[in-house]
Amino acid sequence: MSVTPSTVDAKPVVWVTGSGAPRVGQCIAEYFGVRGYRVVIHTCNSVGEAEKFAASLNARGIESLVVRGAVEEEDFAKSAVSTILETFGRLDVLVNSAAIWNWRPLEETTKADVQRQFEVNSLGTFLCSQAAGLQMVKQANGGSIVLIGDWAVHRPYRDFAAYFAGKGSIETMTRSFAIELASRNPAIRVNAILPGPVLLDPSISESKAESIRNQSLLKRQGEAKHVAQAAYFLATHEFITGVCLPVDGGRSIYPGATDDAIAHPTLPKS
Repeated sequence: MSVTPSTVDAKPVVWVTGSGAPRVGQCIAEYFGVRGYRVVIHTCNSVGEAEKFAASLNARGIESLVVRGAVEEEDFAKSAVSTILETFGRLDVLVNSAAIWNWRPLEETTKADVQRQFEVNSLGTFLCSQAAGLQMVKQANGGSIVLIGDWAVHRPYRDFAAYFAGKGSIETMTRSFAIELASRNPAIRVNAILPGPVLLDPSISESKAESIRNQSLLKRQGEAKHVAQAAYFLATHEFITGVCLPVDGGRSIYPGATDDAIAHPTLPKS
């Protein structure tokens, strides 16, 4: 665990799970950091990268803390929140960015595959939101929690059945936590982001990447900064809660340029 010298002050604190590796979570953490937040970085395995990221933030005057553990472990979130309070004295925002993304044909998908996807993507999000949210209940200023789902749970594609089973609860969880926490402290808001394709896997060919871009109304793929911008917006907006916001370039409402999507026959002209 890496802790920078700090004092309890008025600066808000954001905890971003899954922010140790240089991916979306790290971009979110930096986005909050440059806007005046003290940053809690979380990692399970990418310890070296998390420490390097913390050092880079510290060098820029952004106080940071690294917590390590598996989000699906029952005691981790409570321990992390305790450490955050000991170090910074408050917790204002939680962004649940920790997730796994594995694919396997349905014929080869095992019970263990489904359990693993559920444990990290759903249970981990639940436990971290529970621990952070119950702390926010005690704070006069409340706080904000952002979950991250996936636009494609409404239009799933093949070979990711276990993943979709693991991510499918995020939207319901968002609404449930919004009610649970605001009923205890009306200064707490809970929302979710449903990203489209962001940071495409390096193994994807350029032709496949172009096909993915063309399936978006905006003819482009998402970037980590787009998710970070949405997370900051939802976390700081005082009158939005229980919302699941697609950040997908219109992909969730656009089936692509194909006549196959037209279910109605051509109507006679009047």
